[in-house]
Amino acid sequence: MLGTWPRRIACALVLVIVVPVLTAGVALRLNFTGDPGDGTRTRGRDAIWLGHAWVDGRKKDADLAAFAARIRGTGIKDLYVHAGPLEHDGTLPTSRYPRASWLIGAVHRTMPGIRVQAWLGDRLAGEGPDGLRLERAASRDAVVGSARQILDAGFDGVHFDLEPLHSGDAHYLSLLDDLHALTRARAAPLSVAAHQIDPLPAAQTVLGAVSGRGKWWSQKYFGQVARRVDQIAVMSYDTWMPLEGLYGGYVAEQTALALEVTPRDTDLLMGLPFFHENDLGHHASAETVAAAVRGTRLGLGRTDRGRERFGVALYVDFAAEDGDWAAYREGWH
Repeated sequence: MLGTWPRRIACALVLVIVVPVLTAGVALRLNFTGDPGDGTRTRGRDAIWLGHAWVDGRKKDADLAAFAARIRGTGIKDLYVHAGPLEHDGTLPTSRYPRASWLIGAVHRTMPGIRVQAWLGDRLAGEGPDGLRLERAASRDAVVGSARQILDAGFDGVHFDLEPLHSGDAHYLSLLDDLHALTRARAAPLSVAAHQIDPLPAAQTVLGAVSGRGKWWSQKYFGQVARRVDQIAVMSYDTWMPLEGLYGGYVAEQTALALEVTPRDTDLLMGLPFFHENDLGHHASAETVAAAVRGTRLGLGRTDRGRERFGVALYVDFAAEDGDWAAYREGWH
């Protein structure tokens, strides 16, 4: 049998670890209850991430026709087409997107009003020896040059996804300032994929101290990023949530936190999981499109029902199933 002190230590651990987790779980589940109400449907500002096959020659006219039929009648306005990745020095070989002109021209002809943005990204070197180093001015200048190159190629805008990006990274903010100066002068949208917002006080501080890795941004930092772009899409998936009700409540909270600090002249999009992996960070049975849409609507209804520059972003086309598309249409339109 345990002695007095070991028993007391065990009880203390239960109080410190288990009770807060259970309390948070109950709060998230309650956050998923209620009626989103009117005014929480699509505003026609949705987006979808598209794989590299659209610009490397694998996709043809028939594929584009099928895709156009798939999104007809939805709120999708922006296509984030993977045209990278960037080299670790920030440059982008033109050989990465040989069929870009075909795609851009065909979309503009057959899907009026739809914008084709180049999705560019790279692994950052913050958690390992290899990757793009934003602390280097030459690397940041090269990224801006890559964005200019993409706009010269005819893309309507540029969408960046740089990971893992730690909260408070001032070099990223500097890069966004330079990128926005470029895109504003070209009348093109600057869009970014964003990490989730710290759901609990100092949760990221604790995670960083234990693992040295970054998952969440502070709400303050999220707002700093949102003020420097035209569009910000929250990667509200890979949440570690094991149950659908918990995931939906988590998305509702993320939606509310993001709405509170995103300027009204910036598009805020909440990510929908159009993929079905199963690992520690993502449980397909929990992270469903239906739960994400309902959570998004609940957060919108409670926080800023009248927000016009708001939508959802679908990740990703090549992993989507018919049920994902059906849930998006039924829940959001």
